Amino acid sequence: MKGLLSSIFLWLIGAEVLLAASCCGGGSASGLILPKYGPMMVGATMSQEVYQGYWDQTGTHHPDPEGASLKQVRLDLGAGYRLGSNWQASVSVPYVWNRNQYSSTRYFTQGLGDMGAFLWYENFDTITCITEYREPADLIPAIYIGAGLTLPTGISPFDQVENNFDITGRGFYRFDSSLKIEKSIAGYNAGWSSTFGKYLQRPVNREYGQWVQPYNKSLGDRQSHALSFGYSWSLPDSNSFTLTLSESWLSEKAAKINGSEIAGSKIKKQSQSLGGAWATMDKDWIIKGSLASANSGLSFPKTTIFSLGVNYVFF
Repeated sequence: MKGLLSSIFLWLIGAEVLLAASCCGGGSASGLILPKYGPMMVGATMSQEVYQGYWDQTGTHHPDPEGASLKQVRLDLGAGYRLGSNWQASVSVPYVWNRNQYSSTRYFTQGLGDMGAFLWYENFDTITCITEYREPADLIPAIYIGAGLTLPTGISPFDQVENNFDITGRGFYRFDSSLKIEKSIAGYNAGWSSTFGKYLQRPVNREYGQWVQPYNKSLGDRQSHALSFGYSWSLPDSNSFTLTLSESWLSEKAAKINGSEIAGSKIKKQSQSLGGAWATMDKDWIIKGSLASANSGLSFPKTTIFSLGVNYVFF
């Protein structure tokens, strides 16, 4: 049960509303991407994740016990800054509230989550959003190449905690490499993103507040992919509204203790999301919301995530 509940608190990035980042900026507060000519950007996203049972190692879904209620509320604060014409960096600071009832016991905990730092290189020199197709060069997309570092600033099973309901982070450093490709033509948007993560091994001598025989533990290599399609409508006063549908896939290889794999620790998740975003004419204010739902997985909880956020670009 501890292994399953631990997977509940992975703090995975939820649905991302697709606004062509080269034009309007993009990402979420946990990974902001500046528009091409934006010098600085801040964002805040509030989300609630509701758990509805879990998938076991065979992919069979099991409901939570009767009367159980597992929820997490998360506030992500982020800031991005342009370092040069083709370089930008951002940081994210999450705060987590856990509100859970399980086996007639209620748990209410809160704390800082795992913080992140990101660096992006833009493989294009001008905005790639176009209003109409004229020549083959118009089809060139915006390509972002990124690197990220997740810091174990949250409360993990290796701290002074009683159970997984107290957890707000995973307790490991992780390095990510990312690729993001997007294109917008006459209001139609399409995007693909891939991220590959590598966790650093760490020594462990305490679990859930109990001292244990020291050992080394590492989480499995992680990868996530997302495919998105959207359309933007022009509104009065030159504002705009974008609707996005996306499909995402996440997997993580088995964790290891002293080099040996932990049985049943591989995870997978596939989910869909629907998102909407309103932007001002100057693209300085962006208000967005999304609904994401996981529909299949292995050793992973079934969840629905509601989110609402706002970004502001300092032009």
